[in-house]
Amino acid sequence: MTATELGDDISDPQVAAALKEWRQKSLTPDAIARAIRFALDQPDGVDVNEVIVRPTAANM
Repeated sequence: MTATELGDDISDPQVAAALKEWRQKSLTPDAIARAIRFALDQPDGVDVNEVIVRPTAANM
């Protein structure tokens, strides 16, 4: 999960509380951008096929 404003309008209290909890462990947009930049900055001849980005605090 990435920290965004999406879901701020959720009116169900249980869902809103769960989203708030998840957001405490979420990645910042900057972290995602830096991961993408890493893949793009590789030299010619290097192919980044897959990038998995997840917060260290997540239970995944």
